[in-house]
This record gives sequence, C-alpha cells and structure tokens, in this order.
Amino acid sequence: MAELILKLKEGDKAPGFTVATNGGGKISLADYLGKNVILYFYPKDDTPGCTTEACSFRDNFADLKKRGAVILGVSTDPVKKHDKFVEKFQLPFPLLADEDKAIVNAYGVWGEKSFMGRKYMGTNRVTFLIGPDGKIRKIWPKVKPAEHVAEILAEL
Repeated sequence: MAELILKLKEGDKAPGFTVATNGGGKISLADYLGKNVILYFYPKDDTPGCTTEACSFRDNFADLKKRGAVILGVSTDPVKKHDKFVEKFQLPFPLLADEDKAIVNAYGVWGEKSFMGRKYMGTNRVTFLIGPDGKIRKIWPKVKPAEHVAEILAEL
C-alpha cells in the first residue's frame, strides 16, 4: 500500500470547513471552538471496517462526551447514504458529506489505496484530534477500527 504522507502536523491550525450533514443540517468546524473535536475520516458508509469504527464511537459516545469531545465523521458519501447509515446503526453524532472532496483534500487524507492488488484513489482512515484552540492536538494516521476509540480516550 502506498504510504500516506500527511501535509498537516500536530500543532497546525486545523483547516476550517462548512459542509452538509446527515439529517439535512450544515456544520462548520468553527461551531466547535472551545471543544475537543474528534474528526475522523473513513472510506465508505456501511462497509465492515467503517461500521466497526462508527459503532465503536457510538458505544463510547457518553465517555467521549464526558471528556468534552465532539465526534464528526467524514466521508465522500452523499447525505442520503449518511442518513441510512446513521439510522441503521443509531449513530448519535453527525456524518459530514464531503462530496466535492474539499475536506479530505484540505486534511491530506485523499490518496492512493490498494485492495487485492488493484490501485485506486480514496479516503484513508485517519483521525485528527482538534483541540479547543482549533489546533491539531493529535493525528492517528493508521487507524485500526476496533481499537481506535481506546487510543482517543487515553489521549483525552
């Protein structure tokens, strides 16, 4: 697999955005100044790894919230697909529909991937913890969906 080289580093100001979400809403990163934001990028709604990761965030939602964190999931899927995913798995946090790839490109998570020898472009599974000051506190460039929330809880 091609090595993902992120443009952003810990300590950098997180790129801002305003985007459509499941449920017909709109969200701006600026809405969350003063809070820890878990901005997690994932390839596709309702696929095994992405479902594991989303459900893990769902199952630990209360603990993350208690620690003052907000969860925002980002993929390039459209709002309608997000709506189905949220409803099917009862996800208590917003999913951002980055259909024009503005956010995945700003955060440098769009890149070459390979699956069963086939190379293609897609969203890499990367999580950014953005601090209350709007700066990137921590980056997890290689996320293992089942173990990831424990790493975030330890960091918070």
